Amino acid sequence: MEFGYIAAGFGVGLLVGITGVGGGSLMTPLLVFLFGFKATVAVGTDLLYAALTKTGGVFVHHNTHKSVDWRVVCLMSLGSLPSAIATIFVIKHLIKIEKDVTGLITFTLGIALILTAIAVLIRSYITRKKIREIENSLISSGRFKQMQVPATILIGIILGVLVTISSVGAGALGTIAILFLYPKMSTLKVVGTDLAHAIPLTAVAGFGHWTLGHVDFNLLGTLLIGSLPGIWIGSHLSAKIPEKVLRPALATLLLIIGLKFVLA
Repeated sequence: MEFGYIAAGFGVGLLVGITGVGGGSLMTPLLVFLFGFKATVAVGTDLLYAALTKTGGVFVHHNTHKSVDWRVVCLMSLGSLPSAIATIFVIKHLIKIEKDVTGLITFTLGIALILTAIAVLIRSYITRKKIREIENSLISSGRFKQMQVPATILIGIILGVLVTISSVGAGALGTIAILFLYPKMSTLKVVGTDLAHAIPLTAVAGFGHWTLGHVDFNLLGTLLIGSLPGIWIGSHLSAKIPEKVLRPALATLLLIIGLKFVLA
């Protein structure tokens, strides 16, 4: 089975490197459906897996490309970290009163996967310059700028809850939110900023699940062994595989898995 976990880690890492879609939307369903893990353990383990795998990417974006907007990261974290902690306490309370949290996690995971599938489909369109541009009069207006700060914090709150319950959403959904809120930000900076925000969020949420006994560290280690080289290879293959073919196929897969979780 350990070889299977390594292979799964490699496969997910490869797809993440090629498509840029967060590992949570791929790894968590794989652990549940293919390997038979409880949804709670799959989510908890995947959160720490995401925190570790994304850290290397942020070092590249910050040190090499200088493509992290730390102001936006801080604003999103102001919303996401407290909401992640609050969500952990809610889950802990539900467990304490003997409520089954598996159904809640499974349903939320399904919703998150469906939203991610939609995000994967539309991201390539809204990143095109002509569609991403918003009129200069709107961008420069005081009202738009005033709304950016509370809207960024609100998006952080939503992501904090969604990611903590399902481990899905920090990547694709976070990217879409930043693209809409900061249309003049370069695509490279959007990706770097989203990665930088995802690390503390997944780390806090993952630590919370660890305190609830939802993390399998042996599984985590074997997944990392496979995923790290997979991400490296996938990153180099990304320029050679046509995005217009791969992204719709991946989105369709995520949509089917999401519906399966919701209707289960």
